Amino acid sequence: MRVGSWLAALALPLAGLAPAEAHAEWLQASSAHFVVYADDSQRDIRTFSQQLERYHSAMAYLTGSQEVPPPSPSNRVTVFIVKNVAEVRRLHGGDNKFIGGFYRPSAGASLAIVPRVATGTTNLQFSMISLLHEYAHHFMISTSGFPMPRWYSEGGAEFFASAGFPSDGAVEIGKPAMHRAAELLLPGFARDVKVSELLDPPKARPQDRARYDAFYGKSWLLFHYLTFTDKRDGQLARYLKGMEQGQSSRDAALAAFGDLEQLERDLDDYLHTSRMMKFKLAPKMLTIGEIAVRSLSPGEAAMMPIRVRSSRGVTEEEAKALLPEARAIAARFPEDPVVLTALAEAEHDAGNDRESIVAADAAIARDPALTNAYVQKGLSLFRLAADAPDRAAAYAKARVAFATLNRRENDHPLPLIYYYRSYVEQGLPPNDLAIQGLARAVQMAPFDLGLRMRLGVALLQRHDVVQAKRAIGPVAYNPHGGGLAASAQRVLARIEADPKWDARDVNAVAAGAEDDED
Repeated sequence: MRVGSWLAALALPLAGLAPAEAHAEWLQASSAHFVVYADDSQRDIRTFSQQLERYHSAMAYLTGSQEVPPPSPSNRVTVFIVKNVAEVRRLHGGDNKFIGGFYRPSAGASLAIVPRVATGTTNLQFSMISLLHEYAHHFMISTSGFPMPRWYSEGGAEFFASAGFPSDGAVEIGKPAMHRAAELLLPGFARDVKVSELLDPPKARPQDRARYDAFYGKSWLLFHYLTFTDKRDGQLARYLKGMEQGQSSRDAALAAFGDLEQLERDLDDYLHTSRMMKFKLAPKMLTIGEIAVRSLSPGEAAMMPIRVRSSRGVTEEEAKALLPEARAIAARFPEDPVVLTALAEAEHDAGNDRESIVAADAAIARDPALTNAYVQKGLSLFRLAADAPDRAAAYAKARVAFATLNRRENDHPLPLIYYYRSYVEQGLPPNDLAIQGLARAVQMAPFDLGLRMRLGVALLQRHDVVQAKRAIGPVAYNPHGGGLAASAQRVLARIEADPKWDARDVNAVAAGAEDDED
């Protein structure tokens, strides 16, 4: 595409295709890496799921990750498509008016919530771009344990999310990032974010919305340039190799890219070049697999608003407000095992563990294959065990529910996590099998940064510093930052400052308790 046309296109708002007017009902589309729920037509949910799988396959091809096995059924990303952006923001909570969709990574329960997405082929709606961006993060951390610098993580996610789905079944990756128009073109945005800032993480933290957007736009531009320009062929790989060998981002950049001011000038020229390249992967290069679409039962459809809220996460107060409706739906559909499982989750969220177990057992009796019923039963048994007169026996009983789940789905991460936790919550040192299980859970769900942090702390307490740093590194470099990243950074700093640290106070260090005492 010529520069005049692509720059002009960037300056325009995204034009989404209107959703097809067709008969809609609550449907589930199940594929190798995703489970999609939508009140939509069969055609649209199938097309949407195919696009997601084509996107995954394109990323696997371009990154050389085709041999990574698909996740276990419960470890796929669940996508809930709700009616509009207002509903997305209500479910997200807070007052962020920029939210167009959101994603929450969690072992055995990763989800994305997006508004209804038009299944266009070229100019994707922003909600679809947001979903593809977040799944790119999910994919990148699932296929590499390397703690990626923030600009690379966000620039890569923007690069992959700038996609297209031609009607011939191909996938386009690396298209011009039209959704980054303002910060790439307007004064005071991306031009004020220098390459040297991207490559020096402490200086790259945006302080306001304009710089926040500008950081994303400039990161995309740098990633795109280093991917496609012949002039700097191999430099991006050398930069990453330098970081893997322990160099700082800036030092690795100087060694790989040379003069950063020259890189800045080259990047500005690239923005105004006459053409920009992209990858187009033909259908024969992609592996999609089967997309199974089914209609939800009347009970499942009625329970969907409850399921979305529960899956999103609720406070106990919010759960108690939802519970009467969940119970009323279950009373109308008392033989539907999916409804009973959703009721078990609602009861557990509201603090009613015994009622949750009754509902889970009823679901299992009707359909022993429902893995989430075992999860809800196990979670409630674990919570009851904390206050049981015979805690050892109670935790052993709780482990049985997860052991049964493990037999049903061998690669489900939760049985391994809760086997480990059964020791910790009794104040007992985890045995080797528990630690190995926790490490295996991280292998199956590397995108769960809280789980990574848990493993890192456990390894530190066993004085395995090398593996602990490997587990904690991606948490510290989490591109979205937050309290968990800050905790990981404090722990890594303590390791560097005191290589002989016995880690007895690792939880206090992670929480910043030492800082509070200074």
